[in-house]
Amino acid sequence: MLILSIRPKRSMLLSRYLFIWLSATLCVACSPEPSTKESATPLTPSVVKTSDVNVSRKTAKDLLPYQQRPIEDEVFYFVMPDRFNNGDTSNDHGSTTKPISAGGFDKTDKSMYHGGDIQGLEQKLPYLKELGISAIWLTPILRNRTIQEGGAGYHGYWVLDFTEIDPHLGSNQDLISFINAAHKDNIKVFFDIITNHTADVIKPKECYGKDGLQWLKAAGETCQYKSLAQVASGDSYTPVIPQGLENVKVPAWLNDPKYYHNQGETTYQGENSIYGDFAGLDDINTDDPEVVKGMIDIFQSIISEFKPDGFRIDTVKHVNMEFWSEFSPALVNHAASIGIAEFFMFGEVYSGDSKELSSYTTVGNMQSVLDFGLAFTLQHTLIDQQGTDKLGQLFANDSDYLDHNSNANQLLNFTGNHDMGRFAHMLAKSEYNYSEAEIIQRNLLAHAMVYFLRGVPIIYYGDEQGFIGKGGDQDSRQNMMPSLVASYNEDNVLATNKTTADDNFDLSHPFYKLFGQYSHIYYSYPALRNGVQQTLYQQDSAGIFAISRTLADNNKAHIVVFNTATSQQQVMLNGDGDSYNVLYQSGKANIEHGSGIESGGHSMKVKNNKLSITVPALSFAIYQAQ
Repeated sequence: MLILSIRPKRSMLLSRYLFIWLSATLCVACSPEPSTKESATPLTPSVVKTSDVNVSRKTAKDLLPYQQRPIEDEVFYFVMPDRFNNGDTSNDHGSTTKPISAGGFDKTDKSMYHGGDIQGLEQKLPYLKELGISAIWLTPILRNRTIQEGGAGYHGYWVLDFTEIDPHLGSNQDLISFINAAHKDNIKVFFDIITNHTADVIKPKECYGKDGLQWLKAAGETCQYKSLAQVASGDSYTPVIPQGLENVKVPAWLNDPKYYHNQGETTYQGENSIYGDFAGLDDINTDDPEVVKGMIDIFQSIISEFKPDGFRIDTVKHVNMEFWSEFSPALVNHAASIGIAEFFMFGEVYSGDSKELSSYTTVGNMQSVLDFGLAFTLQHTLIDQQGTDKLGQLFANDSDYLDHNSNANQLLNFTGNHDMGRFAHMLAKSEYNYSEAEIIQRNLLAHAMVYFLRGVPIIYYGDEQGFIGKGGDQDSRQNMMPSLVASYNEDNVLATNKTTADDNFDLSHPFYKLFGQYSHIYYSYPALRNGVQQTLYQQDSAGIFAISRTLADNNKAHIVVFNTATSQQQVMLNGDGDSYNVLYQSGKANIEHGSGIESGGHSMKVKNNKLSITVPALSFAIYQAQ
């Protein structure tokens, strides 16, 4: 396992060297280049000085108005508000009137609230706008039970009240102000919502005693799941609500145990993955027609009050499919009825199987899902050094997603997240013992694939500042504002001398600039967002993966060529014409002496509709047929 040898106070010389290379990576051709033919000199990118990177770069303000913009045009930023920016210290300790939603504030503890809030997000809109994002996805922001076993509800997934913003994050009016400000900048706002469970309040008497407060099992045991067959035969748990908690949930119907499964703990397999409790969280009985109506009412009211642009839906595969087929269209139709014509919902289905993922967009009537299939394939190809045919196999199943109102271009692409951890961390712990230089390149190439392979790109907050982390869950939820968590601050941060103890809203960080450049390219060429993707080349080892993206009404192909190998690679492709423009060529691969990465430049030659393309190690290029 790799333990990074470069500490926060590492050599200034290496840091400068990394910065110089990453600045070179920003040297791109942002407008069409002269045509290239066999007799011409091999293509080279135009130089854009690092200081000029932000000049004439497209951001959300240059896009269609947010009310008219389809999901394919978005670049997402996924953020945990509590860990982002503290705009109002007066709300750090939560509610002053509801003790169950108060306290839990400790900036030194990674399991507690750290003070970030909605006001802090609004203050940082200029930072997000210049990053090139057009949509912000927030982790759940509704009022939580502050303290449960394992820490505090800073993450938002322990909801008690579906009508009120968690007081640690601000007020309902603060949220409205933030959304209005984002919309003024032509940026959309998406909420993370939960229909599977609420906070842990209801207890099985057989496990917790008649008062619901005393654990009757041995240490390490769980409240074992009781199957549907057991329940049908009369072998069931008796739900108990501890005294004083009988009316803590809002709306009031959520306090009645009859609306919950009450069948014990899930093992995330078989039927209990739908009917069991997640770590004691009260599993809602979404089979009940009254519950379906109640949940639809809850989220229609949220849409009406706050006017968000869409929802990311948590734990989708742990809810029965029939619920989604009714719930999803009801919310989209309601949003349209109040003028949100492009309201969009995507679900979290933790699976890499396209058949399982797509069942929620076809049978379940959900508009889209997070593409865990791509996330896992990026791990296979860029971390485990498997063949690029893994990517080809993934995309060969894209027809699974095609129905009357959805397709694979609407899938949500990502490298890592708040549960599984950051891609940079996965690289750091790899058995290949990657150097920091190679971690940087592989991480950047993974993000380039998220942008330029079919689907909608997502940046996980902090990735644009080189965050790594020590794992998933709490270890991948670092602070952007200065952190006091020791385990965060001892961690390496890529391409900078900073640690998470510093303020990490660095406009000069090379990753920040590079992701803004990716967004510019993404926004500039519709085929890179909406084009039909075709695999042109794949191989059973690390190396070239090439695709074309073509619009139905324009046969001008855009060719994207990635090289996952540590040496320069050349590939011969069939072309569509005798000349091509350079849209992008990533920087030189040789960034650290002894890194094991061979140097080399980009080139393309064209003859008789045949393309000879050379791509440096761990790099990529985008070309446009003329």
